[in-house]
Amino acid sequence: MGRGAQAQTQAMINQQLAQQNAFASGYQNLLANPGYTDAQKSAISNLSQSGLSSAFNALAQNASTRAARTRNSAGYGELIDSLARTQGQDQANLAQQNQLAFGNAARSDTLSALGGLSGLYGVDSNLLGRALGIPAQLLDASSRNAQGSGFRLGFGPGGLSFGFNG
Repeated sequence: MGRGAQAQTQAMINQQLAQQNAFASGYQNLLANPGYTDAQKSAISNLSQSGLSSAFNALAQNASTRAARTRNSAGYGELIDSLARTQGQDQANLAQQNQLAFGNAARSDTLSALGGLSGLYGVDSNLLGRALGIPAQLLDASSRNAQGSGFRLGFGPGGLSFGFNG
């Protein structure tokens, strides 16, 4: 091999290695910080709870306006109590849904990072997960979901590739 070809090959190897290191760094960061940040969680929770409160406040205002307009307050107190109970239940349900979504996002990010790292280094993601202390049940569920989704992630001569099988 001539010096020019050797230098070109070495430059291509260096470029490929730099790309692989950049992907690995991103996957390692995702693995270390899965899911939403605390600020994002707070914003999601506040916005969703605020929207729910606004809806109930509008309902209470409508009831108050109707009672004033008709000059008949019969049933007003009972209606407000019922709205308050329903609002409390809905807020609890929404908080639970948010927590489930936060957990699912963290799990999804962890699995994506493991899949990416295993693709970069050619290591079985189950083995990688066990080495990192991630329960096997979580990884099994991930592999079943990945098989059903048609998503593929790979690393080959052209660099990292991803897409959907079809």
